[in-house]
Amino acid sequence: MDQLKKIIKSLSPRQMAIIAFALLLSGGLIYSLVHWRKEANFKTLYTGLAAEDSAAVIQKIKESGADFRLSESGDVISVPAEKLAELRLQLAGAGLPRTGRIGFEIFDKTNLGATDFVEHVNYGRALEGELERTVSSLSEVEQARVHITFPKDSVFTESRQPAKASVMVKLRPGAHLLPRNVVAVANLVSSAVEGLTPDSVSILDMQGNLLSKPAASSQEDAASEAALDYRQKVEHELLQKISSTLDPLLGRDKYRASMSVDIDLTSGEQSEETVDPSKSVMLQSQKTEEVVGGAGSGGIPGTASNLPRPAPRVGLNGTTTTRRTENITWQPSRVARTTKFPQGAIRRMSVALVMDQNVKWEGTGKNLHRVIVPPSAETLKSVKEVVTAAIGFDEDRGDVITVETLPFEETLNQAAPEAPSPGPAPAAKNPLENLMKLPMPVLIGAAAGVLIVFAGLIFLVARKGRKNTLVQMAHEPAALPAGGEKPALQAVDMEAQIEAQLAEREEEQRKADLATLAAIKVPPVKTKKAEVLAKQIRETTKKDSISSANILQSWIHER
Repeated sequence: MDQLKKIIKSLSPRQMAIIAFALLLSGGLIYSLVHWRKEANFKTLYTGLAAEDSAAVIQKIKESGADFRLSESGDVISVPAEKLAELRLQLAGAGLPRTGRIGFEIFDKTNLGATDFVEHVNYGRALEGELERTVSSLSEVEQARVHITFPKDSVFTESRQPAKASVMVKLRPGAHLLPRNVVAVANLVSSAVEGLTPDSVSILDMQGNLLSKPAASSQEDAASEAALDYRQKVEHELLQKISSTLDPLLGRDKYRASMSVDIDLTSGEQSEETVDPSKSVMLQSQKTEEVVGGAGSGGIPGTASNLPRPAPRVGLNGTTTTRRTENITWQPSRVARTTKFPQGAIRRMSVALVMDQNVKWEGTGKNLHRVIVPPSAETLKSVKEVVTAAIGFDEDRGDVITVETLPFEETLNQAAPEAPSPGPAPAAKNPLENLMKLPMPVLIGAAAGVLIVFAGLIFLVARKGRKNTLVQMAHEPAALPAGGEKPALQAVDMEAQIEAQLAEREEEQRKADLATLAAIKVPPVKTKKAEVLAKQIRETTKKDSISSANILQSWIHER
C-alpha cells in the first residue's frame, strides 16, 4: 500500500486524468459487452399480439418465473433462448394466444342460466372468432376482423332481411390480395353462415379500400363491367411490356406511354358448306331385270296329250318378253366447316410514347443559360422499333404508334447548378455503436488489449516516478569537507557515492517492478535502458571526472 501511495503521489494531473479515462472506458466497455451479451440471448416469443393477448401471455410468463422483454408497442414479447420452446408449449397448453377473439371454446363451460338471446349472441361471437382465425391463416393476411349480421325471419315478406357480413383484413408488408383471393375469402365466409351469399360479403383493407366489388344490378351491367375490366387488363399488360423494355434504356422518369385498345367483345359461330361439281362420287346403284312369257302344253286333256310325242296341233304359238332397269345416284363433293369466333379479339391498338429531353447548362456566372438537347432521330427510330416488336404491332390490322419528344415540366423547372460549397462537418459517430456491431470474439480481444495497455501505462508511469525520485536524491547537496581539498577529490568521492546509490536503487527498482508486474498479472517487460544510462554516466565520469563534478555541482546549486 505504501508503494501504491508513492506511485499515486508521483503522478501528474494529466497522468491521473489519462488513467481515470482508461478506467472509465474499460468499465463502460465491459458493461456494454455484458449487457449486449445478455440482451442478445433473448429471442422473440410472439409478434403482432393484441393487447388482451399480450396481457395474458405476460401473466403466464410471470407465473413461470422466467424473464421477458416487452417492446414499446406492446405487441412483441421476447424471452431467453433456453426458455423459448418450454414457454411456447406451456402457453399452447393454456390456449394462448387467442388472437384477441374467442371461438367456439366459449361453449366449453355450461351456463344453465343463459337465455336464448345470450346463447344467440355467444354463437355469433364464436362464429366471428373462428372466421377471423381462418382468414388470418392466409399467408398474405396478418390480422382479420369479421362482423356478421344474421338473417331476420318474419311472416311478412317485406320484413325479411338477408344475412350480411363484413371482413376487414390487415395485409402483411409487401403483400396484396389478388381478385381471385378476394372471391375465395367471400365464398369462405358465405359458406360458414346460413343464408349468406358471396355478393353480401364486403371485404376491406386497413386503408379503407373496398376489395370486393358490389354485384351488378342487371345482366347487361355485369357484361359491360366485365368487358371494361378485360380491356383495362389487356392495356395494362401491354404497358407493362413497354415499361420493362424501356426502363433499362431510357430510365423510369424519362418517358411516358399510353395505350388504347379496341377489342371485339362479340362472339359467334359461322357454318360454311362448299360443293365441288367437278368431283362426284357414286352414292347409290340399283339394277332390275324382268322376263315375261314362254312355251306351254295345251289341248284337250286325256291320253293323247300325255303321250311322249304328242301330235302337233295347229293354232298354238309360244311368246317370251325380257326387261332390264338400272338406276345410279351420283353425289358431288361437299365440304362443311363450322367456325367459332372467340370473345376479346383485338381489332386495333393505338400507342402514344413521349420521350423527355435533356438539359445542358452552358456559360458561367451571369452568362449561365440552359440548353435543351432533344434525342437524336436514330434514338427515336430505335425506340419505335423496340416498342413495335414488344407489343406485337400489326400494320394490316390498322395499328398506330406515335413516338415524339418534348421537354417535361420537371426538366424545364430544373434549377441551375450551384457552385460547390464546403458542407458541414459530419457528425461524430458514437464509437460504442460501431463497437457493438462487432462479433463477440473481437470484442473480448479488444477488451483484453485495453486492459494490457492500461497495465503497461501504469507500469511506465510508476517507473518514471521512481526514476525522478532517484535523480532528486542524487542531486541533494552533500556536506563538503572542511579545508582546502581539491575539487577533483570531492568529485571522485561524490561519484562513488552516486554510483553506490544508483546501484542500490536500481536493484530495489527491479524488485519492485517485478512485484508490481506479478500483482497485475502482466508479463514482465525486460528493458536495459537504465543499465545503459548508468554505464554511459560511469564511462563519461571516468574520462572527464572534473567536468562531471562541475556539472553535478551546478545541478546541486540550482536545486
